[in-house]
Amino acid sequence: MKAYILHGWTYAKDGDDPLAKWDDFLNELKKHNIEAALLRVPGLTSDMDKVLKLEDYVDWLKKSLEKEGEKVVLIGHSNGGRIASAFSAIYPEKVSHLVLIDSAGIFRNRLPGRIKRATFKTIAKLGKKFTKSERLKKLLYKVIREGDYTRGNEAQRKTMQNLIYLDLSNQFQQIKAPTAIIWGKEDKVTPLSDGKLIHQLIANSKFFEIEGARHSPQFTHVKAVVEKIVKEIS
Repeated sequence: MKAYILHGWTYAKDGDDPLAKWDDFLNELKKHNIEAALLRVPGLTSDMDKVLKLEDYVDWLKKSLEKEGEKVVLIGHSNGGRIASAFSAIYPEKVSHLVLIDSAGIFRNRLPGRIKRATFKTIAKLGKKFTKSERLKKLLYKVIREGDYTRGNEAQRKTMQNLIYLDLSNQFQQIKAPTAIIWGKEDKVTPLSDGKLIHQLIANSKFFEIEGARHSPQFTHVKAVVEKIVKEIS
């Protein structure tokens, strides 16, 4: 069985491969005879020179899967889940199963979310005015949990702005593939309530909480996550 994995926002540090942390997860899948390819999402593991929208990522994924003659399993974490979900809604004939791990895609309009977006938007607009106060800028982004923003170049930052304001509720409702939704119970980035809402929106879905896990249970609770995946896609 062939699976394709879409990772979330991640950046290299000191020349290290940011995707090396996926090795344990890939090896665990292999033990269960699941051949998984970890795709390098454009602009997240190398410098980006072009601002992208969600539609661009869906087109990229379509081209990446062109050689596949059969339906594939898509596994998406965080922002990768956002891309995998949009793709599954548009191209249901290409996806046999969908696995979402702490996926992005829910537009939170509660007060904390509105404050975060307003702060984020204000900082983004101020731009160069903050270059002389780098410490203050990083502190503010840390407060609104957008540390990834400070590590990206200008194109990456604008791309992030294009994505974080999207609400995929309609797309989630269009997904037809059997879907396993796996969520870290202590996730503070995409809270548990987001996962439960996605579960309600995707008709053919099952929801699994991972006790003690945060935003990336596939790294901290490898066997528990893989166990759920194997059971649902086999």
